[in-house]
Amino acid sequence: MSSRQKPVSFLQSSIKAIANLFSSIFSHKWGRRFVSFFLAGALISVTLAACTASDTKPTATETKASSPAAQTAPAGAPKKDIELTLVSFAVTKQAHEAIIPKFVEKWQKEQNQKVTFKQSYGGSGSQTRAVIDGLEADVVHLALGADTDKIEKAGLIDKGWEKEFPNDSIVSKSVAALVTREGNPKGIKDWSDLEKDGISLITADPKTSGVARWNFLALWNAAVKKGGSDAKAQESLVKVFKNVPILTKDAREATDAFFKQGQGDALINYENEIVLASQKGQKVSYTIPDVNISIDNPIAIVDKNVAKHGTKEVAEAFVKFLYTPEAQTEFAKLGFRPVDETVAKEKQFVDLYPKVKELATAKDLGGWSEINKKFFADGAAFDQIQAQIKR
Repeated sequence: MSSRQKPVSFLQSSIKAIANLFSSIFSHKWGRRFVSFFLAGALISVTLAACTASDTKPTATETKASSPAAQTAPAGAPKKDIELTLVSFAVTKQAHEAIIPKFVEKWQKEQNQKVTFKQSYGGSGSQTRAVIDGLEADVVHLALGADTDKIEKAGLIDKGWEKEFPNDSIVSKSVAALVTREGNPKGIKDWSDLEKDGISLITADPKTSGVARWNFLALWNAAVKKGGSDAKAQESLVKVFKNVPILTKDAREATDAFFKQGQGDALINYENEIVLASQKGQKVSYTIPDVNISIDNPIAIVDKNVAKHGTKEVAEAFVKFLYTPEAQTEFAKLGFRPVDETVAKEKQFVDLYPKVKELATAKDLGGWSEINKKFFADGAAFDQIQAQIKR
């Protein structure tokens, strides 16, 4: 007998006992009919109740199968592929292309999820405008903090982004290099030599290139330390920019104009760009002036976009990976001075990156808000210098 039948049989026996009692009491014909009808009705009610209870109450197996926990993916199952959009300034391209596959492999191994990257490179100013205008970057790695500030002011990055990651969110850095032709036929050794007549200088436009803004600050810093006043510095930079035949859009175009097109006697660019050119077999003659500027490049998560894309976790993991010795070594191999002190102390990089005697920072010049107002806003120092130049 099944477990379902036992309760029914027990009730049937009980009802029969009651019926016998009723039969003894009601010996008349109408009494027997009453008992029969009562018995039949009771049996029908009990049967329906037993069947209903059996049909509606879920079994243990059914409960487990319908629970939310049972519907989740099994442990270790691959997660849905995810895409991350990185927007960066032009000269970081080779470094990121070396680092990204290492992160993708690490994330796949640890999280069982495939990450693909969309990458965009260009002048830092142009990239900043593109993000503000709708390029949905998850991570931005730009040439200067002022550009990241603009994206914050547009409501895409949360305030306090500088404190989200180590080193005030500076993930790569360099210094300004002064490049000359092989053998340095014009005898260019320092910033002041760029003021001389007959010198042709190649540099990018500070209005579109973050690298060019650093170049300008390197020139200005050196001129102030030589002349002692802003007026003297501006006079010096008028002489320098008179010797610039064309302002390129970004640092990569400046490098191509100098090396591939043979323009100019000198080029100001990131040290890392020059190191990279020499690694590609280009014969490079350059000096790192003793009075220089620390070119600090910040990184930030674009909070509004990662919330929209559901990419915050992987975006944060990628940015943190860029600070690891593994990633910093790749930056250092490709010309960036490492922000990780352990990597910076490796002999190969100590030899590659000479110390600079007087290294100014953006903070020394008042911070980016003051720098932009003083030098790069419409009608500020750079525009005043350009207005004095007749081409």
